[in-house]
Amino acid sequence: MFKAIYLTKGEDGSTVASVKDLNESDLPVVEGGVTVAVDYSTINFKDGLAITGKSPVVRKFPMVAGIDFCGVVKESDHPRWKAGDQVILNGWGVGESHWGGLSQCARVSGDWLISKPSSLSPKDCMSIGTAGYTAMLCVLALERSGVSPNDGEVLVTGASGGVGSFAISILSSLGYQVVASTGKKDEHQFLTSLGAKEVIDRELLSVAGKPLQKERWAGVVDTVGSHTLANACASTKYGGVVTACGLAGGMDLPLTVAPFILRGVSLIGVDSVMASKEVRENAWSRLGNDLKLSVISQIAKVVDLQCAISTGGDILKGVIRGRVVVDVNK
Repeated sequence: MFKAIYLTKGEDGSTVASVKDLNESDLPVVEGGVTVAVDYSTINFKDGLAITGKSPVVRKFPMVAGIDFCGVVKESDHPRWKAGDQVILNGWGVGESHWGGLSQCARVSGDWLISKPSSLSPKDCMSIGTAGYTAMLCVLALERSGVSPNDGEVLVTGASGGVGSFAISILSSLGYQVVASTGKKDEHQFLTSLGAKEVIDRELLSVAGKPLQKERWAGVVDTVGSHTLANACASTKYGGVVTACGLAGGMDLPLTVAPFILRGVSLIGVDSVMASKEVRENAWSRLGNDLKLSVISQIAKVVDLQCAISTGGDILKGVIRGRVVVDVNK
């Protein structure tokens, strides 16, 4: 028997989340499947949508929530993995169309797993989680596009969230001048402690602005979308690069082509769900090398499975700072 956050549909069509006892025989059958004893999972924005039913994230019911986990292989039908291997999973539709990681046990395709970096503990890995991994994907995209610390300021929006917090820490450790955008005035000290040289009010970016604005940003990590992303593009310097990985402010994008055809701005979409094994391994290797472990305790807190359900609602309300790690065995 094992415990998991189990999602079902109520008679009124609403999503019902509960901590349920399950048997390993209940786990899905997967070709090349690997059964993992989960140590830690997390609560991400997408998990909040799934647990509350605020958005149709879950493709079929019943579903075990959780888009990521870190744990130890129990059994494997995959040639790459054997019992005792320590592994990480991010994305691949778990917690959406395939049973996920907010559980003491999971069975997934071995193709979806990567090895845990030796420099990080299981708790460290899920303190970083999909949010930190996505932040690193954004940083790698900026680097590939030639944005260097000498080019000027890099804007991070949704700065007090999981992706934003890690983006600030990673960028500052690499020598970039980071400007953090947040609507939480009481988080300014936290953001500067992570390495932000300046904190600006999100209201400067979250309302409709001019198609072209004063050039400021050499690069952008945007987790918000909508007007925030549009304004970030409009105020990016000639030849600058904007990475987009989130939609906390909305899925719309009310901008013009002006930044792209008059300033040569690049807008790069960053996806963490279906990224290749090579991309994932590179990102996690960089996280193990570039991220200061002392920062992790500043960004993450730990809850148990039962508390994870209410945390799903809190993360959508924007009242969660940083990351929430779930100790699934508490």
